[in-house]
Amino acid sequence: MRSSPSIVPADRLDRDIYLVLEDFGARAGCAWRETDEADTDLDTVLQDILSGQYAYPVRIVCFNPVEGWSRDATSDIADALAERTANRGAEITPALQDFINANATRRFDVQLALPLRGIA
Repeated sequence: MRSSPSIVPADRLDRDIYLVLEDFGARAGCAWRETDEADTDLDTVLQDILSGQYAYPVRIVCFNPVEGWSRDATSDIADALAERTANRGAEITPALQDFINANATRRFDVQLALPLRGIA
């Protein structure tokens, strides 16, 4: 079987692209978020989720149109988010905590800093 040539310009998207499916509630349902082409790399998606750009992420897919593959990256993203929040001690929303709890494959325990008595 012959494969047809790609319609995607190789010089622009020869990298992994991440898209987020977000839940907008019972009335609106879930939808793939529209995003700028430059904001579909892994680091930007992680930052956007942590900063609240995505309030209720449900699923994240990753694909590379030049290499011709796609996969579900939800667990990888949940693991990366859990690791970042554990390392930074950042507070996260209950919805993001639910996403991490439902999808992470590893456990990241956070050690809370406790005040020492008698130290001024």
